[in-house]
Amino acid sequence: MDIEARIKRRQRRNGEPRLIRDYESLSPVVHIEEPADRGPVLERLLDHLDPVFDGQLPPNAYVYGPSGSGKSAVVTALFANLERLPTEQQAIIHTTTRAQPPTSPSFVYIDARRTASEFAFYHAVLDSLVEDSVPEHGIGTETLRTRLHDLVREQRTGVVVAVDHVGESESIDSPELVDRFAGLPSNVSWLAIGRDAPEATELTRYTATTVHIEPYQRQMLVDVLMTRTSDGLAQQALDHGLARRIADWADGNAHDALAALFIAAELAQRADQDRITKANVDDAIAEVPDPCVSLGVVLALPANRQAVLRELVDLSEDERSSVTATTEAISAAESLDLSPGTVKRFLYELAESGVVDRVAARATNGQGRPPSRLEPRFPPTAFRRLYDLGQ
Repeated sequence: MDIEARIKRRQRRNGEPRLIRDYESLSPVVHIEEPADRGPVLERLLDHLDPVFDGQLPPNAYVYGPSGSGKSAVVTALFANLERLPTEQQAIIHTTTRAQPPTSPSFVYIDARRTASEFAFYHAVLDSLVEDSVPEHGIGTETLRTRLHDLVREQRTGVVVAVDHVGESESIDSPELVDRFAGLPSNVSWLAIGRDAPEATELTRYTATTVHIEPYQRQMLVDVLMTRTSDGLAQQALDHGLARRIADWADGNAHDALAALFIAAELAQRADQDRITKANVDDAIAEVPDPCVSLGVVLALPANRQAVLRELVDLSEDERSSVTATTEAISAAESLDLSPGTVKRFLYELAESGVVDRVAARATNGQGRPPSRLEPRFPPTAFRRLYDLGQ
């Protein structure tokens, strides 16, 4: 972490000693600049991308591995560094006068969770290649694509585009992504990142290389937890033994491990403790569903869906006894300006995508179909805090 970040972290303390010094360093949805213990994976990716150091494009590739294996952390860190290679000064979308071509390709990272539509996808690619923001309104998809083609065609060394979270429920599926890639200029190569095995995705028909990222080993995950702890918590806030307890339980899944750490720290701070206890860790582990929907998925949802979920996580069991009861309770919230019909539709959509579960309740009279209550498939404490911090 650089000096500026360390200064900002201390400014956020407001002069009071606190267990949590920096929420961002603890967040399961934030990737640090130097992922811990992922050197071999970085080397395999660099082997694939090696042509860029001669000013050439690498072939297309597919990077895959299970949830929480660090795919996003490694690719975002690598692309952030590759973007610093010598390139031309990018001009704004309407500028026709351009500088000399770059000596190496440009690098673009796209989160498919936030760019599922065709417009959003091409907008994100173009916006990453120019200095000024590309307008989001008053411009059509075809115009975006045309301007993207014009821009990339002038860059003789081309562009490498990484598209992350492919094939997830709220993201872009493989056939759609193939069509999106087909709409890019010919001097663009791509790196798709997903969870499906190579034989289970259409993407590998168009790739020369696959890179497998395996789950974290236990000691690697302990190192990840302790690195985040040293940046985000007060000194000696987490014992190594408790870090091993979280790592053992998470079984190689860094997202779940970091979610548990985040929750345990939040519980300890609420209790005005100066360190995390075993009880905090046990309660945090119990709160993380199995399987758990990534908090990145939840926080990438449209703002109105997130607002509904924010109300949902504060409801009592009685208020969540059925979809109807849940709808009534959420609709009554003063912070929302949504009709009961809209709230119910959102709840059904969230259940369909797997963000929440509809769990059948016990029938009280033995007649008819029993109602179903809604259970979050993500840890409420972590979502609540991350959502509130973002407002």
